[in-house]
Amino acid sequence: MKDNVVILAGMVTKQKFIADILELVEKKRLDYMDAIVHYCEVNKIDIEVAAAMIKDSQKIKSKIQEEAEALNFLPKGAKLPV
Repeated sequence: MKDNVVILAGMVTKQKFIADILELVEKKRLDYMDAIVHYCEVNKIDIEVAAAMIKDSQKIKSKIQEEAEALNFLPKGAKLPV
């Protein structure tokens, strides 16, 4: 039941939140960080709540890390030449 946690403020499940973020990135061509901030502003959800929902999504976390490294918010990590 842990995956089906409902956020009472916006009545959003983790799965719906992640699906909505992926949709914003794909359809509106937003960066992941911008999509999350936009979603939180529109739906009046605290960023901390969004962070808790993102915690289990490896795909979104890795995309945010890539964006942060590209913007020099984080030091660049080692990457394999694949």
